[in-house]
Amino acid sequence: MKKILLLIGFAFFLTSFTPSDNATAVINALKTANAEELSRYYDTFIDLKLPEKDEIKNMGKNQAGIAVQNFFKENGIKGFDLTSQRDMNGTMYLAGRLQNSGKGYSITVLLKTKDANQQIITMRIN
Repeated sequence: MKKILLLIGFAFFLTSFTPSDNATAVINALKTANAEELSRYYDTFIDLKLPEKDEIKNMGKNQAGIAVQNFFKENGIKGFDLTSQRDMNGTMYLAGRLQNSGKGYSITVLLKTKDANQQIITMRIN
């Protein structure tokens, strides 16, 4: 009985260091190139930078969703490869490469914990 309780406690301990469900969902939305699903995890306002365009600070959630969806369609985004993931003090940083038929685009996403959920506050695509 002690071994079972110890194993359950250890499993709970290990799961406390895994990324939040929202971070996992963001990664999956990028891997499936689903801009609509990705937009569900935007904060109310985000900072957005798209290639060959100026960065827009405090863009509304709906407007950012439309801009990213159009970018994905226009550039044939097919998937995502995660290259780096860091979590520090309620802020998570994701970096990777969006895949298309060309050489792809670099992307960085910054998520911040708000109301016990991580939400995207910054997205930069180069």
